[in-house]
Amino acid sequence: MAARALLMLREASPWALAGAAAAVALLWLVAWTAEWTWWTPRRIDRALRAQGLKGTRYRLFIGDLRENARMNREARTKPLPLGCHDIAPRVQPMLHRATKEYGKMSFTWFGPIPRVMIPDPELVKEVLSNKFGHFGKQRNTRIGKLLANGVVNHDGEKWEKHRRILNPAFHQKKIKRMLPVFSACCAETITRWENSMPYEGHYEIDVWPEFQNLTGDVISRTAFGSSYQEGIKIFQLQGELAECFVQSLKTIFIPGYWFLPTKTNRRMQEIYQEIRKILREIIGKRENAMKSGETNNDDLLGLLLESNMKESKGNAKLGLSTEDVIEECKLFYFAGTEATSLLLTWTLIVLSMHAEWQERAREEVLNHFGRARPDYFDSLSRLKTVAMILYQVLRLYPPAAFLTRRTNKEVELGGIKYPGGVNLLLPILFIHHDPEIWGKDASEFNPARFADGVSNATKHPGVFFPFGGGPRICIGQNFALLEAKMALCTILQHFSFELSPSYTHAPYTVLALHPQHGAQIRLKKL
Repeated sequence: MAARALLMLREASPWALAGAAAAVALLWLVAWTAEWTWWTPRRIDRALRAQGLKGTRYRLFIGDLRENARMNREARTKPLPLGCHDIAPRVQPMLHRATKEYGKMSFTWFGPIPRVMIPDPELVKEVLSNKFGHFGKQRNTRIGKLLANGVVNHDGEKWEKHRRILNPAFHQKKIKRMLPVFSACCAETITRWENSMPYEGHYEIDVWPEFQNLTGDVISRTAFGSSYQEGIKIFQLQGELAECFVQSLKTIFIPGYWFLPTKTNRRMQEIYQEIRKILREIIGKRENAMKSGETNNDDLLGLLLESNMKESKGNAKLGLSTEDVIEECKLFYFAGTEATSLLLTWTLIVLSMHAEWQERAREEVLNHFGRARPDYFDSLSRLKTVAMILYQVLRLYPPAAFLTRRTNKEVELGGIKYPGGVNLLLPILFIHHDPEIWGKDASEFNPARFADGVSNATKHPGVFFPFGGGPRICIGQNFALLEAKMALCTILQHFSFELSPSYTHAPYTVLALHPQHGAQIRLKKL
């Protein structure tokens, strides 16, 4: 029989062989799709429910994506009252409903992948510490990788190598040397605002795009030094790429849509290639200059390349490739602009709502600096009230509403056995607003709760984590906080501010927590 089958195979035409191969490939694809979209989700659903967990019902392919999109659209038609900081029901309506119906520890479906909410701070700490390597990063999408595919997306040895090489660039001593750049960028922003202001009266401005430009300018200068003009071009392209990405999220529940040659998808590829071309030229010039001793290493790119050369010791395999450096430079922009610009935006909004804290912060700044530039690191570090305010804003309006980790294999956490392939959702926003942790005034603006520092703000350790936690805590958090302190101090020295009548309090999240209708503020020169 085997010989006969072999003979028939030899005598078969190429078209018949191609047809047979196509049929086998089709059968494999059908089986793989059925396994991914039906059998595996059903198996995991049964395993979770058998242990007492409750959650939404799985829908083929899309899970809760369509319902989540519907609820988000509905929530975004309903702004919040001014002064209301209880934002979780509006920002995460699907997860908020799930906690009400199924309990704090419930699960929803991101397509065919279950997301289990982990509300216990001790369990969150265990997941973030990842001592035994059981929890990995959620697998990044093809489109997501276009934005940035740096250290934040890596796991295991690759993450360890990237983090080790990046660490020297973000050491506090190196960041202190960048204070003059922070100060110069802030001064330019203030001067532009003053020049736009009438001799008397108020000047209305949407501070969100202003802070995006400010932080983009800062990261362009601190990352690329003398090549900051090219850096600004990258910042602009990254902004357009992010807008395209946000548009593409509307079709996330359509399988394979991101692979289609749509206008948005084509433009994303064009921007991706253009950014890479600019960065490759900047990196190439810098590497040649470093080899000839013609440049210093005071900016992030120089520090990164210097650290990379020390790590590799002449062996390219031990260090980062040019492609790796490109991705880390792209990540500088998202890490260095989004979080800080949003922190400043929400801070001005909240201080406009709570004028008494604005005055307390201004008094502290003037006592320390007067009208001089606030560019002394030691003095900035002693600004207790300013620090309390920034921490409180990060608690109430964290840039990321949640973090996710993926179980690499079956693992037990808090008495529950999770199969491999489950996403664990660490709800930063929900934990930051939990009355059982922070008290009955959990959703009120009260910076005094941080009067004795972050660790003493509540009896529960590890409940404040706007920059993540564990070994993967955001490498740029000190950079972001120092930049935010200086910018806020500079503004408080020159202006008082209040909400414009046109402002609508409507926080919502796409990639981060944004003001849906902008952040219109009335400035008055002091």
